[in-house]
Amino acid sequence: MKIQNNEYQITGGHLASLEIGDVDLSTVTVLFLHGWLDNAASFSTLMESIHSQLPNLHLCAVDLPGHGLSFHKAAGNYYLFHDYIDDIYQLISTHFSHRRVVLAGHSLGALIASCVSSAFPELITALVQIEGAGPLPEQASHAVERLRAGIVNRSKLKDKPIRHYESLEQATSLRAKVNRLLPDQIEPIVLRGMKKQGSEYIWRHDPKLQCESIYRMSFEHADEIVKNIKSLHLIVLGEDGYPELRQRLSQLSNLKYEVRTVAGGHHCHLENSHAVALSILGLVNKI
Repeated sequence: MKIQNNEYQITGGHLASLEIGDVDLSTVTVLFLHGWLDNAASFSTLMESIHSQLPNLHLCAVDLPGHGLSFHKAAGNYYLFHDYIDDIYQLISTHFSHRRVVLAGHSLGALIASCVSSAFPELITALVQIEGAGPLPEQASHAVERLRAGIVNRSKLKDKPIRHYESLEQATSLRAKVNRLLPDQIEPIVLRGMKKQGSEYIWRHDPKLQCESIYRMSFEHADEIVKNIKSLHLIVLGEDGYPELRQRLSQLSNLKYEVRTVAGGHHCHLENSHAVALSILGLVNKI
């Protein structure tokens, strides 16, 4: 069975998706949320690996708003973290509430998934965070500085020119270097995430996604979110991933979750999809 394109309506527009498996034959959906400036194709190889092991599962990866083939928010509306939580809540409660949902997110997607799982435990059977450990917190003393810098950044972004690429190969090579991946590992994201403009290529994503955040939770707020995750909870880290995540987990050591470490970096699900697939399948088998 090949991965298929699909889409779901939420307030404001549609969320594009990549899916594999028969939704009518499976009672479990694994819903994947990608990282910042990635898209649903981030999970293509991982989904194929999981499907080969357990073909009866329904697997669905969505493009977050502003990314990939999903809708862009109207002019003047930015991509605040909490709005993503609303978007995914709408998706699950409207389209998947009758199913057992395993919510699996990478990086930004993991942050979103942790908050959805905490706030709406009745909707989420299990949570997988790939290179994520709950909401991204910082000291409350940084709040004013972040707010000012974020607003100023919005003004600067309006004058930033859109980058053009001579070919998909050029874009793939540059993106691979940025993400410390091989070109063939990042290629699915590039192919889904770019469009032709004249004789050149540009990214499809909304340029407003590159605005700096104007707010982050305090450690106290983020801790409360993670403490209230009631579902089965798996955290997958890359051996060469973000070291800050291990430091964060040391602060959450008294909470109930399982940690698996696999070879690879921050995009370990692209570098070592088989190992990540086995970790997720191990969690699904507990349901």
